[in-house]
Amino acid sequence: MPLAAARDRLLALPHIALGALPTPIDDAPRLREAIGMGARLVVKRDDALPFGFGGNKVRKLGLVAAQAQRDGVDTLITCGGVQSNHCRATAAAAARLGMACHIVANGTPPERLSGNALLDQLLGAHVTYVAQRTDRIPAMEALAATLRAEGRNPLIVPLGASTPLGALGLALGVGEIVRQGIVPEVIVHATSSGGTQAGLIAGCALFGLPTRVIGISADDPVADIGQIVISLCSGIETLLALPAGALGAESRFAADASFVGDGYGIPSDASREAQSLAARTEALFTDHWYTAKALAGLIAYARGGTFRDGETVMFWHTGGQVGLFA
Repeated sequence: MPLAAARDRLLALPHIALGALPTPIDDAPRLREAIGMGARLVVKRDDALPFGFGGNKVRKLGLVAAQAQRDGVDTLITCGGVQSNHCRATAAAAARLGMACHIVANGTPPERLSGNALLDQLLGAHVTYVAQRTDRIPAMEALAATLRAEGRNPLIVPLGASTPLGALGLALGVGEIVRQGIVPEVIVHATSSGGTQAGLIAGCALFGLPTRVIGISADDPVADIGQIVISLCSGIETLLALPAGALGAESRFAADASFVGDGYGIPSDASREAQSLAARTEALFTDHWYTAKALAGLIAYARGGTFRDGETVMFWHTGGQVGLFA
C-alpha cells in the first residue's frame, strides 16, 4: 500500500533528537468543566518538550537540522518577529549542533532584551532587524549570499521551519500519540506558517487516523493558510514518493480565522480569557497572541456545541510560554 510504504520512509528519515520524546498527553478535566464541554479534553504538551524552552518548532528542526548536518551546513539563517518562538528554537538547535545562527527579525530593536529576544542573545544568534515582514526574505537571501562569498555554507530555514521536511516532524508527532494510546476525534492547534497543520494532516493520513485537524489562525485568512497547507502536503507527497493527492489534504484541511482579533501579536479579550482559564484550572501556561488564540477557538467551539459527548478532543499545545516574559 502506498501509504504504508510512505510511513516507513517517514520513520526512516534522518532525525536529530533535540529533546526527549514523547511529550506528555494530559487530561484537562477542570478546564473541560469550566467551559461546559461534554467531550473529553486532553492536551498534547509540546510546550513541555525539554529543549530550548520547547514548542512544536523543535519537532520540525529535528528533521531540518539533520539534513543540514548531512549537507555540511555551518550556519542557519531564519526569520520571524522580534519575539519569535521559531527563531529562538532555531538558535537553540544551531547552538546544540555547533552551527552559527543568523536571525532576520521584523520590528524595532528592543530597548531591553526580554523573552525570546533575550534567549536569542544568550544562544549566540546574530540578529538583523528589518522594518516589514516583506523585507525578511530578501534580507535572508542577501545575508546567505554574503556568507557564501566568505566561504560559509548557510541554509535558509523558512519561517516556522515550514517546509515539507520540517512539517514531517508533526507527522512523526501523530505517530507518537498513536503509540501513547490516544486517537482523538479532533485536534485543535494554532496555525500560521502552515507547517504544523500540514504535518498533522499528513500524519493522520499516514497512520490511518480519521481525526479532524482544525487550525486556528493567529494571523492570516483561511484561504491563504489553506493554499500554504495544501502546497506543503503536495511537497510531502513528493518527498515520500506518494501519488499526488494521496494525503487527501484538500478534504482534510479545516481552519478558522475568527479569533485573530486585531492581528498577530495583539491579545484579544477571548485569548486573555483562555489564557487565564488554562492557568487557573490546569496550571497550563500559554502566550496571549498565538497559542491562547487557538485555545480561545477551542473554548468557543465547546460552548457552541461543536464537540460531541464521548469524543476525545486534543489541544496540541505548540509552546510559546516564553512570550509571557516578553
